[in-house]
Amino acid sequence: MPGAKQVGKYRKVHDSMGEMQVPVDALYGAQTQRAITNFQVSDLRMPRRFIEALGLIKHACAAANATMSKLPKPISQAIQRAALQVAAGKYDAHFPVDVFQTGSGTSSNMNANEVIASLASTPTRVVHPNDHVNMSQSSNDVIPTAIKISAVMDIQQTLRPALAHLIATIASKGKQYKNVIKTGRTHLMDAMPLSLQQEMSGWRAQLQDQDKAIQDALARLAALPQGGTAVGTGINAEKGFSQQFVLALNRASNQQFTVMKNYFAGLGAQDAAVEMSGKLRGLAVVLMKIANDLRWMNSGPLAGLGEIELQALQPGSSIMPGKVNPVIPESVCMSAAQVIGNDTTIMLAGQSGNFQLNVMLPVIAYNLLQSTTLLGCSCRLLADKAIATFHVRADKMRQPLERNPILITALNQMIGYEKGAAIAKRAYAENRPVLEVAKEMTDLSEEQLGQYLDPKHLI
Repeated sequence: MPGAKQVGKYRKVHDSMGEMQVPVDALYGAQTQRAITNFQVSDLRMPRRFIEALGLIKHACAAANATMSKLPKPISQAIQRAALQVAAGKYDAHFPVDVFQTGSGTSSNMNANEVIASLASTPTRVVHPNDHVNMSQSSNDVIPTAIKISAVMDIQQTLRPALAHLIATIASKGKQYKNVIKTGRTHLMDAMPLSLQQEMSGWRAQLQDQDKAIQDALARLAALPQGGTAVGTGINAEKGFSQQFVLALNRASNQQFTVMKNYFAGLGAQDAAVEMSGKLRGLAVVLMKIANDLRWMNSGPLAGLGEIELQALQPGSSIMPGKVNPVIPESVCMSAAQVIGNDTTIMLAGQSGNFQLNVMLPVIAYNLLQSTTLLGCSCRLLADKAIATFHVRADKMRQPLERNPILITALNQMIGYEKGAAIAKRAYAENRPVLEVAKEMTDLSEEQLGQYLDPKHLI
C-alpha cells in the first residue's frame, strides 16, 4: 500500500487510531489487521459468494460515483477494475477476518476497501480506502446489501438449477418404473397399493412447491438498501445514487436487483434473509423426507424392506465385510439438519435489529450462504448418486403386495368395514392371500374378487 513503511517482514501502516504492523505481502491495511487481532474466535471466514458480492458492490459504487461526478474517472476506473478482480476470487487469501467480528460487518467492509485501494493505487496515485473506495457508503448499508446480493446469486446460479435437476431426475426415474406397483405404507404399516411413479410424484410435487416458495421470496431479497448509508437517511450519498448503483450492479452481475423502498427497514432489520432462510428450511425438510424414504426402501437387503437397491459407493463397515450403507441419503439428512439449525441461528440473529442497525449481520451472511450451498450440493448428490442409479427389486415388492390383507379395503362398499376387518385379520393370522379368505367368507365369485382385488385396478 502506498505510503507504508517496510520493517523486515512487516510494513507500518496507519488508520485513524494510529500505526499497525501488517505483513509485507498483505494487500489489506490497518483496520483489517486490527480485526485479525481482535477476533481470534474461530477458523470460519466469510464465504466466497460474500466476497464476490463485496467486490460487485465496490465496483458498482465507483461507477455510480463517477457518473454523478463525485469521483474522478481515473480513480473510479482503477477501483472498478480492482473490485471486479476481488469479485472474481483472485484475492480471497487477503480476506482473513473471522465471521464472529463486529456485528455490523465493518471489519469485512474495511477489508474490502483496503484490498481494493491497495490494488487500485500506483506510486503516483493513492487510492484511499475510506475516501474513495467507500465513497457514498457505510458498512451499515454495504453489509446488508452484500448479504442480499450473495444469497440471490447463490440461489439463482447454484441452488435452483440443482433443484430443477433433482426434480427432472425424479420425473425420469418415476416414468421408468410407472408399471411397478408396491405396497403403500402409513404409520410404517401396510396400506393400499400405489405405483412407484405415484410415490415419486409426491416427492416431485413437494420439491416444486418449495422451488416456488423460494422464487416468491427472491423479489424481496433482491431489493437492496444500498444508499441508506449510516442510519437510512442517505447521508453523504447524492440523490439518485441508489438508482445508478443498481444499474451498474445489474450490468456487472447479470441479475435484476432493485432499490429497496425503505432504507430504514433494510438497515435495521433482516426480514428478507429471515424469510428466505425459512424457505430453505422448508426445502431441507423435504429433502430429509425423500432421503429417509430411500433409506427405508433400501433397508435390508434381507431383514428390511429391500424394495430398491441403492448404488454401492463404498464399504459400509470397518468390521462387517460386504456391508453397504445408504451413504448418500445419510449425507443429505445431515446437510438438511444443518440447514434447519442455521435457520434457528438466522431467526435469532434477525431479532437483533436494534433501532437503525442489525448487529448480527456476519453470522446471518455465513449461515444463509452455507444453507444455500448445502442444499444445492445435496440436490445434485441425491439426484445423481441415489435417484438416478437405484434399481428396483421387483420380487420384494410383488410378494408382500400379493399377500397384503389391506387390499380388502377395495370391497368396503360391498361387504362393509367390519366384514372386511374380519377377513383381513384372518388372512394375517393364517398367512394366506386375502383373495382366498374373502372367497370363503363372502358370496363374491373368484372372478369378481380377482377383479376387485387386483392391485393394478387399485392405484
